[in-house]
Amino acid sequence: MIEKDQLAGTWELDYISGPRIAFEGLYPGKKPFLKIEVDRNQITGSTSCNRFFGPLHRTGNSINFKDGLGMTKMACPGQGEQTFLNSLQKIDTYAISNNGKTLNLLMGDIALMRFQRQGE
Repeated sequence: MIEKDQLAGTWELDYISGPRIAFEGLYPGKKPFLKIEVDRNQITGSTSCNRFFGPLHRTGNSINFKDGLGMTKMACPGQGEQTFLNSLQKIDTYAISNNGKTLNLLMGDIALMRFQRQGE
């Protein structure tokens, strides 16, 4: 039996480091999410306003989103989208915890973003 890759799935953001604005203020309508398709080596998702897509760059627990993301171009209110995108650019590793339910995206050993698994 093939073991399922824990990174695969849909992840909803519930914490982002850095901004002085409360999380609910950054994302008042809907929260950003990532959908990681390990078998297709791609990532899709939403910044809470625009949708994005691109290749998955991962080796072991190293991961990055520095290049190759395409995105829709709707005008977005507030600072939520830019905060999300700026944080994604800094990510270099990930860790999965809480029995596969929590995804932390890290810069070095600092958790910049935390996501919760959706729909499973």
